[in-house]
Amino acid sequence: MKLYELSEQEFRSFLDAHPLKSFLQTPEIAKLREQFGWKSYYVGLKKENQIIAASMILSNGNFLGKKIFYAPRGILIDYENEELLKIFFMELKTFVKNHQGYVFKMDPYWESVERDLDGNVVKTGFNHLSTITTLKEIGFIQIPSEQTKWMFVLDINGKTFDELKKDFRASTKNVLNKVLKSDIKVHELEYNDLPTFKNLTEETSERKNFEDKPLCYYQKMFQLFKPLGQIKFLIAELSLSDYINSLTEEQNIILNKLEKSKYERTNEKRKMEYEKSLKRIEKKLKEAFEIQEEVGNTLVLSGGMFILYGNEVVYLYSGNYKKYMNFNAQYKIQYEMINYATTNKYKRYNFYGITEFKDKTHKDYGVYDFKRGFNGKVIELIGGFELPITKHYYLHKLLSSLKNFRKGAR
Repeated sequence: MKLYELSEQEFRSFLDAHPLKSFLQTPEIAKLREQFGWKSYYVGLKKENQIIAASMILSNGNFLGKKIFYAPRGILIDYENEELLKIFFMELKTFVKNHQGYVFKMDPYWESVERDLDGNVVKTGFNHLSTITTLKEIGFIQIPSEQTKWMFVLDINGKTFDELKKDFRASTKNVLNKVLKSDIKVHELEYNDLPTFKNLTEETSERKNFEDKPLCYYQKMFQLFKPLGQIKFLIAELSLSDYINSLTEEQNIILNKLEKSKYERTNEKRKMEYEKSLKRIEKKLKEAFEIQEEVGNTLVLSGGMFILYGNEVVYLYSGNYKKYMNFNAQYKIQYEMINYATTNKYKRYNFYGITEFKDKTHKDYGVYDFKRGFNGKVIELIGGFELPITKHYYLHKLLSSLKNFRKGAR
């Protein structure tokens, strides 16, 4: 067995057929990274001229003439085959060294242990912790993962949306039912509309204190994946004139009921409910007219960016305007995409990253709780690893430690 450089097409064919395929290993991501100064390689371990393991690998940086090598969500390999792992990384070390690399990093698309809806370990489930032991024996050191380590995933294989909906949390079903009856419309954005999506993510990032992607990132992702049919940017909007008309119709229905109650034997409790509903609608109408005066007739509420690759739909990025969160527009977007995923025979719907699923008081628990309402399960990947290639690795660590020490001493 020997490691070879592969053509893009050779690698793509292997990637598309591999059970651990991820959009982060695609040539499109390689081309995206190249826009930001990275160089890409496709490598594969061959046995009797057949590729048995492969990866898209990126290189960047310059530390005394040496570079970092990184495989996002790589390697595409059988992680339970210890002998294969050892042979592959022995070959890869030589490749990286010959290409002036001093460290190799990766964060495989390989689960650690099986977990349930609440993030608890399933006692009878799979356990891949031996992979971590093998990687350490090879020489890998565990590090924080560049990509998300914890995800929330919904198994949709062979199911319809209505079948899935039966197992949604009651509160999630209630919100969905209301939103599906509302005037909120969801449509897909084209390239020139992407600033609308960027405005949403920017507001959300400032509110939640995380770093947003630049507009050029969303634009490049669109250009790379749209021709392949592998990306969607969705926006949820509300026509305020339609919304006002619906509220007015609802108001008239209740007014008629209230008028009839004067001549019928309607109990006082029912009359009070009518009056309460009228006040609620009047308040909504007042708010709707104020918003219409401020933004015009079209109100942008929420947005989502989705990657459609392999067997899964990935809910990668999203944004919402805080002042309009009460419309629950993100639920309409989730309905559209889960329905799309089931109709098009995808096997799983990946809500992607979660950071906190135990502490209900944590600021990020709400993200998990929203996703949890759709009744999926917590996914824990084995995390990030780095493999020292040359002595430059240890020198770099030493200098970084000294630099951090000096910062702390100030």
